[in-house]
Amino acid sequence: MKHFFWQGQALVLRCKVQTNARADEFCGLQAERLKIRLKATPVEGKANRQLIAFIADAFAVSRSAVTIVRGSSSRHKDIRIHVPTNLPQQCLLESRSQAVTKTSAPGDLATKIPASGQSGH
Repeated sequence: MKHFFWQGQALVLRCKVQTNARADEFCGLQAERLKIRLKATPVEGKANRQLIAFIADAFAVSRSAVTIVRGSSSRHKDIRIHVPTNLPQQCLLESRSQAVTKTSAPGDLATKIPASGQSGH
């Protein structure tokens, strides 16, 4: 199973979250999940709030566009990002042309992220 999939215009990331890290960062894949390190502690939802803020910033969406759909009290989480306007390469780890062809809304990623091999003219 892939570490992400599309549900219409929403991107769902399958993640493994490590808390109490030195920095907030993407750390590649681990067991078919995107590993994310967060500085926040997993106390009273602090790490979940930091995760939502980190994902929202990385994908250039508002915090309200990011939802933890599974695993709110677990290290393993599924996160839905409604209509992402940025696709960080370190998150998706696939060619841009594949990612762009999976969206269809006018003014979405296809206009903001040129497919691989195109000059953008």
